[in-house]
Amino acid sequence: MFELKILTHFAAAHQLQMVAKKCENLHGHNWKVEVCVTGDRLNPAGVLIDFGELKTRVKQIIDTLDHKFLNELNLFPGAPSSENIALYIAEALAKRLSETDVRVSRVTTWESEDACATYYPAAAKA
Repeated sequence: MFELKILTHFAAAHQLQMVAKKCENLHGHNWKVEVCVTGDRLNPAGVLIDFGELKTRVKQIIDTLDHKFLNELNLFPGAPSSENIALYIAEALAKRLSETDVRVSRVTTWESEDACATYYPAAAKA
């Protein structure tokens, strides 16, 4: 089994309800996103997937979030929390990789240097 990881960033604002009062106010983050993909076989070039190709597919997803007010996007099952952002990115990337043998193994969204959420797709656990 092989695993690749790429890092990317985006900036966006959100509001969360029914959490710490401070987070209920409109606020923003400079998110760091870690995306990991796995697969069993390397392609004829000797790689799981070209890093440039993976970065391009992830950038298409990040562009839907960057410099946006996330609450106005209908992309999340509920609040645009770090958890739901990781879920959204993982599911959107899985669709973009569906024609390959590469699977999303995890997505971690860091909203600050010391706070993150990680989503592990069920397919990655199988």
